[in-house]
Amino acid sequence: MQIPNMTAWFMALLLIAFMGLNCENSSPNNAPVTRTETSTALNIFTEKQFNYLFPRRNKFYTYAAFIKAVSELSKIKVKVSRRSVSVYQYIRTDKMLGRAVVVRQDDDWNEAWAKVKPDSVFTVDYESFCTEKDIRTNKKELAAFFAHLAHETRSGYDDNEYKDGLMLIHERDTSNSYIISHAIYPPTLGKKYYGRGPIQLSYNGNYGMASSFIFGDKNVLLKNPELVETDPVVAFKTAIWFWMTPETEKPSAHDVIIGKWHPNADDSAKGRKPGFGMTINIINGDVECNKGNDDIRMLNRIGFYKHYLKQFGVSDPFCACSCAGMLPYKY
Repeated sequence: MQIPNMTAWFMALLLIAFMGLNCENSSPNNAPVTRTETSTALNIFTEKQFNYLFPRRNKFYTYAAFIKAVSELSKIKVKVSRRSVSVYQYIRTDKMLGRAVVVRQDDDWNEAWAKVKPDSVFTVDYESFCTEKDIRTNKKELAAFFAHLAHETRSGYDDNEYKDGLMLIHERDTSNSYIISHAIYPPTLGKKYYGRGPIQLSYNGNYGMASSFIFGDKNVLLKNPELVETDPVVAFKTAIWFWMTPETEKPSAHDVIIGKWHPNADDSAKGRKPGFGMTINIINGDVECNKGNDDIRMLNRIGFYKHYLKQFGVSDPFCACSCAGMLPYKY
């Protein structure tokens, strides 16, 4: 299969991250896998291997769609600037075109009171997805990413074999509109923003923000939220967006799992620490964290993570995998 356009360096690192899909150093179709730290083979992560990881997946989720989503989104970076507590400016750059566009600038951005507040500035570069660190760390990130996608989309199985990821295209109950009042990302009349795609993107605020970053236009997904359940490339892009993009108070799951995030005093006091458990807190902390070590949802995510680590031929021996003692974020 010909892989969509992507820089050779980025593709090499991404594909290396998928090496070692079982512990006998062979691929699921019994073709030998060469484990080298410098391999640039473009056929290491094959469609057969993707299907091996997700044998019960919905046919909506394909290898080609995932690769295309990673490739296209890697060409985008967004500079996020914040004044005061919640006055934002987003500048989206298409690296292929060399063009930067302001896709969000709040009405109060140039107010005198906002200008005197300290700025917080960072850039989200989607090319860093599973490529920013050494190969083993990149594999660990991919295992964590897939663990959450598998948990969010599993349906009807609980056999501890971890074969039931990427099954749901949208949440089972679609009666809830998931609409909140939002000045920047208002809902479109008649549309629902229930959980869709591999990360189960929910609420008009998230649809609008993701749309601004992915497309440079908030209205693409605000007006057409169905794209997340009808276009598999868009679906995977929303998952990568969520994984890579910090929120006002939360770090990105990407920064946490690669060791880039360090807890401040408040985080430490609330039990938050680097590791897989912190990524659970970011994604669904108010439901699954600070509820003890027996929460089945948290344990399922951890189980998927350890399963994928094994498939990728890496380990996380000092993982703070549980969020049982972490306080969730509150807004």
